[in-house]
Amino acid sequence: MRVVILGAAGFLGKKLAKALLAKGTIKDGLGQTKDIKKLVAFDKFKADLETDDRLELVTGDVTDQATLEQLILPETDVIIHLAAIVSGEAEQNFDLGMQVNLHATQTLLEICRNLSKAPKFLFASSVAVFGGDMPEVIQDNTAATPQSSYGAQKAICELLINDYSRKGFIDALVLRFPTIVVRPGKPNAATSTFASSIIREPLQGQKALCPVSGDTRLWILSPRQAIRTAVKALDMDSSSLGSNRTLSLPGITVSVQEMVASLESIAGKEVANRIEWQSDPFIQKIVGSWPSRFTAHRALELGFEPDASMNEIIQNFIEDDLLVEPRF
Repeated sequence: MRVVILGAAGFLGKKLAKALLAKGTIKDGLGQTKDIKKLVAFDKFKADLETDDRLELVTGDVTDQATLEQLILPETDVIIHLAAIVSGEAEQNFDLGMQVNLHATQTLLEICRNLSKAPKFLFASSVAVFGGDMPEVIQDNTAATPQSSYGAQKAICELLINDYSRKGFIDALVLRFPTIVVRPGKPNAATSTFASSIIREPLQGQKALCPVSGDTRLWILSPRQAIRTAVKALDMDSSSLGSNRTLSLPGITVSVQEMVASLESIAGKEVANRIEWQSDPFIQKIVGSWPSRFTAHRALELGFEPDASMNEIIQNFIEDDLLVEPRF
């Protein structure tokens, strides 16, 4: 089995590559367990992954059609599409967001259409496809109403991927991920980056800025649970999804103030006091447009699970990704 991960240098891409290499198998479209013979990790930058005979590191521009044609070979069995321009950058640089988030995905789908067999195609979408005048709780059949360029680009990709799957060009599964907390590394251009910073930086003895109000509520999932979800999804019999290949994933709803309270309960008041509250209307407007409650009935029925609590998410981050001794 040949697996290609686009966006493999990102933190989820690296974690997923490691998890798949450790697992060593993926079920094919017929439900048969197949060994991973080759895992191609593609990104703009070289993915920081340990040497493995099955691993091939490839760098290139995801918007370049020739690059994608050389990447997606006829023997490709599984494509995992994580590559994207994040929400804040996509909002501020419309052209770049369209090129990477939409047009590159269109090109990728056309390449798949011309393969001799339909590859499994796992696409990472987002709760940002919802916004504006929404019901209090998002149901599985709630229409996408994005209020950001990033959300609109993801929503368009969802529709295209569902149609390419309906036509038999790919065997697709779209996962609408909650906001991932706590992300390791450094802050990025995502409007939700603060949600990780207000936990990650204080635990490392650093100040963190919170640009939104304490009553801002988020629908979140930990990196650990996100990887478990992706691995499980790759082994699914996609026929169980019927004609709708898009799943809103389970998560937990927390306010920013509740996140801070969890941090304080684990690390103490001194650590929580390292957060500085500094309002940013641009970030508040975008984040405030995202839904914070989902039923996620379909995903739950299929066996996907949320984290137990914010405290568990923080403890998982300390165990999995904190690179220094916690400063508390």
